[in-house]
Amino acid sequence: MSYRIPIGPYHPGLEEPYKLDLICEGETVKDAEMTIGFNFRGIEFLARQRNYTQIIALVERVCGICSNIHTLSYCQAVEQCTEYVVPERALYIRTIMAELERLHSHVLWAGVAAKLIGFKTMFMGCFALREKIMDCLELISGNRVNYSMNNIGGVNRDIADPLSVLKIVEQLEEEVKTVVVPVFTTDKTIASRCAGVGVITKAQAKAIGLVGPFARASGIPEDIRKAQPYAAYDRFQFNVPVLESGDTFARVVVRALELLESCSILRQALTTMPPGPFKGPARPKIPAGMMGFSRVEAPRGEVFYMVRSSATGKDIPDRVKIRTPTFVNMPGVRYALAGNELADSPLIQASCDPCYSCTDR
Repeated sequence: MSYRIPIGPYHPGLEEPYKLDLICEGETVKDAEMTIGFNFRGIEFLARQRNYTQIIALVERVCGICSNIHTLSYCQAVEQCTEYVVPERALYIRTIMAELERLHSHVLWAGVAAKLIGFKTMFMGCFALREKIMDCLELISGNRVNYSMNNIGGVNRDIADPLSVLKIVEQLEEEVKTVVVPVFTTDKTIASRCAGVGVITKAQAKAIGLVGPFARASGIPEDIRKAQPYAAYDRFQFNVPVLESGDTFARVVVRALELLESCSILRQALTTMPPGPFKGPARPKIPAGMMGFSRVEAPRGEVFYMVRSSATGKDIPDRVKIRTPTFVNMPGVRYALAGNELADSPLIQASCDPCYSCTDR
């Protein structure tokens, strides 16, 4: 006999407001139905009422954790409309901010995952590490959450002393190497709790169109930083962690290994940053009827922006289209839950690292 368990839209087991109906037989989840739209803010509509510079502050509020990556993607799309050449130093600073934000997002997620697993000591350790990352972001930008770093043609602030930032990054890397990665990749309790749970096969991942660590844990090696490099990523050597098992444990390990790669990119960027200006000349007028596109690798996967300038030449775009990674990853939650124990459903959902607020916009 099957029965339905409604969860949400507001529930202690959910990170954000969305509704999940689990169709169960006994203690086994047979299917899941998802409803979103509880946090709609109309950001794309509001973008059609503001000029190009004002929109930067607007899109920075699409997502609290990934605020920087949205302004980066938007600015790149506008720069494509004008064929704007961004100074080399600004490209490095953009990369540094993007990787610090990736560290912040992954460590935050690791803390949430540790709590759901029942490893509360690790939860506190991850959040203590997160504070250090946020301190580093504050040292560069003056802000701990919305950094206001990107502008059209460059960045708003220079990194005057890269070596001081490098010292903090090296401390972070040491903690990641000695604590976070060993625990999440080798601890028997975490492995037994996560291995074989919430499996999504490579074929399923391709059919759904998964992106980011969610996809890479199922054997899909796609990473926009490699596939279509932006900012200064083509100057650095780094690996893209990929696993084939597609279970919750694979998603844990992929994100843990990505922490190390982010530290490596940061070290390379901070030690090789070229001198020069960090912002270009005043923003030129955006030509009428132009269209710019941008794809970037956010912590959760590919973010896509499209900007279409006004046909009449106004300083307000006709359209700003935003596609967040959770939008394409949402169907994966349903696949991952099917056939698993009801008690594992909170952990499986968290392993997908959803952000429904930024998807609703």
